[in-house]
This record gives sequence, C-alpha cells and structure tokens, in this order.
Amino acid sequence: MIAAFAQAQTLKSDGTVNDSHNSTIGYLKSDGTVEDSHHSTIGYIKKDGTIEDSHHSTIGYVKKDGTMENSHHSTIGKVSGSNPNEAILKQFFFK
Repeated sequence: MIAAFAQAQTLKSDGTVNDSHNSTIGYLKSDGTVEDSHHSTIGYIKKDGTIEDSHHSTIGYVKKDGTMENSHHSTIGKVSGSNPNEAILKQFFFK
C-alpha cells in the first residue's frame, strides 16, 4: 500500500484522491471503494458520505458542500469543485 487513506486531502471530480502535496494516493471506484495504484483497498466512501479507512473505521464525512470533516468537525479536505452538481458527487452521494 503506497499511502493511507487518512492522508487524503482532495477528491477530484474524476475520482482521483490526492494528498496535501497534490500527489495521487488513490482512486474512487463507483462502488465507493478507494484503491491505490496497485488496486489495494485503502478506504471507502459510503453513499451517506461517511469516509472509512481500509478496516472500516470511520475517519470522517463528506458534506454536501464538498467539505471533508473528521469526527470533531474539523476540515480535513475537500472535493475539488465543491459543487453537488459535479458528476461524481451527483452520481454517488446525492441520488
């Protein structure tokens, strides 16, 4: 595994997950699984916006405005575009 999903900083509208250095650490699949470049699961984003690590422990939430927060409501990242009309958000989270 090249990186832990907890290092995620940005989820781009194409499903690419980047860290704070803008390096790609994974990719969001249509079922909510986040995989690294070796197709190893590094986390999950559930349809309700819950962000989980590879052991299904909750590490945060995606709000409808695209902000990713931890359980203490501190911002830990964002969805690029931060718009509910972004294709990936509309298709995955806000059906």
